[in-house]
Amino acid sequence: MRAAHTYLLAFTVFGACLCASTQAIAADGAAAPTVASEPGTETSLQIEPGDEINIQVYGQPDMTSNTYVSDTGEVRVALAGAVHIAGLSPALAAQRIETALRDGHYLLNPHVTITISSDRRISVIGEVKNPGRYTLDANATVLDLLASAGGTTNEASDNIYVLRREASGETTRLPVNLRGLLDESQPVAPVRLRPGDSVLVPRAAQFRIYGEVKNPSTYRLQTGMRVFEALALAGGVTERGSRHRIEIQRKQPDGSYKGFKAKLDAQIEPGDVIRVKESIF
Repeated sequence: MRAAHTYLLAFTVFGACLCASTQAIAADGAAAPTVASEPGTETSLQIEPGDEINIQVYGQPDMTSNTYVSDTGEVRVALAGAVHIAGLSPALAAQRIETALRDGHYLLNPHVTITISSDRRISVIGEVKNPGRYTLDANATVLDLLASAGGTTNEASDNIYVLRREASGETTRLPVNLRGLLDESQPVAPVRLRPGDSVLVPRAAQFRIYGEVKNPSTYRLQTGMRVFEALALAGGVTERGSRHRIEIQRKQPDGSYKGFKAKLDAQIEPGDVIRVKESIF
């Protein structure tokens, strides 16, 4: 009985000391202890450039912030400055910020929590077969997104736009030429997308050609297209037509049309109406 009483008394004293120690830590403003995660339970979600994240530091409400991950993969953290976190899970990124705060002697035992605030899906609208929102890999390009959307329609323009919200809150419009991306003779660096981007595929500009051509109609205007290319698209000039008697009616800013004689190498503009006249001989 005496031994059991001694053991119970020792356990009671240990519990009291543990409780007092916990209260002392809380009173000192230190962070709450963390619980290690089980191996293999770490999320596969990774932070990428352009993500909007929320950073909270336990016991330090003035350090709570919503910020964007820069193109170089860094975020600005109060006191610690720039910290690189791209490619890490939220938990590992939080640990990296904790290390920066601790190594800089700003906080004794910081506990950081990071959540991804931004929508990681990417929208595509306009002239694609399946417009909508898609979740893609971190290194996805414009071509990857268009492939996921079933490709562009026959009415799609070669010039599309990536709409991107910057860290400042402003939305930038990044032009992308699809023909340039697909031209293997002059390869262009692929445009990599960020979570929250939107891709706009507008309808292609058109022109009309009529008169002495074999297939008069309205056609899709390709970038940099010239009159001689329009003639070929329309099946060529008829036997009665003249390649030297071509007139273009071009829409003016006030909505009216102005006509002028055009040479074969003249560049066509959206909305042009081309007339091929008869030969005078």
